Amino acid sequence: MRILGLDPGEKRIGVAVTDPLGITAQGIDVINYTDLKEAVGKISEICTRYEVGKIVVGNPLNMNGSKGFQSENAIQFADQLKEELGLPVVMVDERLTSISADKALVSGGVSRKNRREVKDKLAAALILEQYLASQ
Repeated sequence: MRILGLDPGEKRIGVAVTDPLGITAQGIDVINYTDLKEAVGKISEICTRYEVGKIVVGNPLNMNGSKGFQSENAIQFADQLKEELGLPVVMVDERLTSISADKALVSGGVSRKNRREVKDKLAAALILEQYLASQ
């Protein structure tokens, strides 16, 4: 069973998936969206294509661990995925994953233009790896 990792944002969702054995995570896509229903449809297609059995959604908690505006949005997004796709959805604390992804890309010499495209995928992979390590 593969696990899908998502890094939800206001305009983009980073997408990562595990290998078939659920050991490693790879960033596979960035979904640009204006309508959340459209994004859920694209995620549904990815779940079918990769035979996903579980979804992990990054929860951007505040540094003190409290829920802020973005965290509430992520929780609503996760609830919508659970309802519409019928798959188990797990929330993972994703504080600093986008910053870690950006630092890794900068240190790797990736240009600013290319970082924007890759950062969300990498953040999703980091969220998924964090979940895998906790299991």
